[in-house]
Amino acid sequence: MILSSLRKMIAAAALGCLVAVSPALADSPEKATAFIQELGGKAISTITDQSIGREQRMETFRTLLNKNFDVPGIGRFVLGRYWRTATPEQQQQYLKLFEDSIVRTYAARFEEYSGEQLAVDNARPDGERFMLVDSKIQRPAGSPVAVTWRLFPENGSFKIVDVIVEGVSMSVTQRSDYSSVIQSGGGNVDALLKAMRERLDRV
Repeated sequence: MILSSLRKMIAAAALGCLVAVSPALADSPEKATAFIQELGGKAISTITDQSIGREQRMETFRTLLNKNFDVPGIGRFVLGRYWRTATPEQQQQYLKLFEDSIVRTYAARFEEYSGEQLAVDNARPDGERFMLVDSKIQRPAGSPVAVTWRLFPENGSFKIVDVIVEGVSMSVTQRSDYSSVIQSGGGNVDALLKAMRERLDRV
C-alpha cells in the first residue's frame, strides 16, 4: 500500500533550484536523517488520527506537505517544458490541482494504513546542492521498500524535492505521465487540467 502511494506521490525534484548546501549542513547528515524521521512520524500520526474528521486530516496533512516539500518547484519540474508555454492562469490552476492531488491521494492511501513504519538509514551529500537520505518502509508482511529522499536546505532546515522509490524517481515518472496526457490532448495544457480534475473527482 505504501509503495503504491509513494509511486503516486509527486514529491519531485526542483532540479533548477539555485540554493546551495551550506558546509555546516553538508557536514551534518544527522540533521537530514532527523528531519525525515520526524516527518515520517508526523505524517503517519496525522493521517491515521481517527479522532478528527477526514477533511480536517487532509487540511492538517496539507499544512505538513507545504511546510516540508517544495510543492511549487516540484509542480513546475513535473510540468516540464509545458510550464513555459502555459498561460499564467493555466499555471495557477495547475499548481492548485497539483497540490490537491497529492493531499487527496495520500489521505485516501493512509486511510488503508496497516502498520508500516519508516526506518531511516543514513544521509549523504548529493553534489553541492542536495542531500540524500536513505530509508526503508518496513511492512508487517513483505519485504522492505527502499525509499530515498532528496533534500535541499532552507532556513536552517530542509525541503524535500524528490522521492526515489526502489530506484525510480517519482518526479521523472510523473513528468512522463503528465507529458503523455498533454501530448494526447494536442499539446494543450488544458487537457492535463481536465484530466487532473477528473482524477480528483474519483479520489
